[in-house]
Amino acid sequence: MTRAEVEELDRIDRALINAFQGGFPVSERPFEHAARALSERGVEVSGEELLERVRRLDEEGVLTRFGALVNAQEIGGTATLVAMHAPEERFEEVAETVNAHREVAHNYEREHPHLNMWFVVSVADESRVEEVLAAIEEETGQETYDLPKQREFRVEAKFMLDGPIPEGDVDLSRLGPAVEPTDSTTLTPEERDLVLAIQDGFPIVADPYAAIAEELDADPEWVRATIKRFDEEGKVRRVGVIPNHYALGYTENGMTVWDVPDDLVSEVGPAIASLPFVTHCYQRPRHEGVWPYNFFAMTHGRSEAESEQRIEQVRERMAGFWEVSEDDWDSLFSTRILKKTGIRLDERADANTE
Repeated sequence: MTRAEVEELDRIDRALINAFQGGFPVSERPFEHAARALSERGVEVSGEELLERVRRLDEEGVLTRFGALVNAQEIGGTATLVAMHAPEERFEEVAETVNAHREVAHNYEREHPHLNMWFVVSVADESRVEEVLAAIEEETGQETYDLPKQREFRVEAKFMLDGPIPEGDVDLSRLGPAVEPTDSTTLTPEERDLVLAIQDGFPIVADPYAAIAEELDADPEWVRATIKRFDEEGKVRRVGVIPNHYALGYTENGMTVWDVPDDLVSEVGPAIASLPFVTHCYQRPRHEGVWPYNFFAMTHGRSEAESEQRIEQVRERMAGFWEVSEDDWDSLFSTRILKKTGIRLDERADANTE
């Protein structure tokens, strides 16, 4: 979908994209409840029409999927961010070698004079990270720099459009069965099967939960209750439409990195995470002599100017805590997606099943 086509999205399309990037009801007749909530906000639409619009937006690529955004970290296993240098004359060869590892879920080329390749390794057992990186180093002859997440301050990649409900504040997660969160860190076999069934999205039908239950030969009420409980426990980050941010025009992807004084990270983290356009915000380790930064904040913009403006707002917020010099930060824009298969949960869920 081109930017011009995105601009042609009508008022109702824009309302549903803004309203339901989270908080979609986990209940019977969910599209009817969602449509009623939009109508109460001045966007008249029926449940049947809302369903058809979600289906069309999914087919057109405006959405990457509709359903639950599973929190892989809470399902089991681990994932880590890795940086490395790929020499210009061997860049394609190195990328092909890295991407051949099934544990590599995402890989991006980023603008940096040395560390120009950034990828995510996802494994069921944390000890496998060292093995995968050792293999990549041996195969490519290039050193890797492991940057595991030490603290998470925000993961909320929501992308709003101009139009109704610009704050995206419709939350119908209260609907559906009453549930009690648990402190279980493992999955039952039935829960594992449910996670694997929903990781790529829900069926876009009038009652997606019943359709999932039929696929699993399970009780629809159990499916609804489990997804809702997972949402409250953090195993699911949110339920709703997951937009393709590139299709919505958010093409500028800026990873800002900062050398925050260690004693200020606890204060800086929540302050930066509170900026609405910051989608990911983490503390990660430094690598002496190569990588001096310990704080990452991801921003997205619909133009280079908007992206630069947002990065400047991050810098201004940082400057409220200490005197930020030019050597204290950098911004690495992605120039190419080298691999993006998504984090596969099969092995990670299996390893964490009772």
